[in-house]
Amino acid sequence: MPTLDEKKAFAARLKQALKRSPKKIETASELATQFNLRHPVEPITPQAAQKWLTGTARPTVDKIKTLAEWLDVSEQWLRFGVTDMKRPRPAKGAMAAEEEVRPTVKELELLRRLRNLSDYRRQLVEGLVEQLSLDGEVWKG
Repeated sequence: MPTLDEKKAFAARLKQALKRSPKKIETASELATQFNLRHPVEPITPQAAQKWLTGTARPTVDKIKTLAEWLDVSEQWLRFGVTDMKRPRPAKGAMAAEEEVRPTVKELELLRRLRNLSDYRRQLVEGLVEQLSLDGEVWKG
């Protein structure tokens, strides 16, 4: 059973995917209606959609699959917040330039704080950073 943190993280990813959707979804009723058009076998209520959006419940795997297909994101990202895509390797010249960069005091403090987090929270932060840095790569296309 998903923990509250996992449900909240799912809700955040769902909202992010909905914001990028061509058809804007602004209410739980709209989400339920649009979802049910794509998943007619087992329709959901606006109350269930509201629970997804507020992070009090997470849909079953088959419903996540429907959401991912509809919102054009990977199931793995929507469900767990991770992507199975690999980052492209930088050119050799770019790598040399990256190696010369020294961390700032703020970056070192951030690293120290990151290391003090639990494994689960560290994974959440890593997933968030990956999402932000790979922004367009998460979305299928």
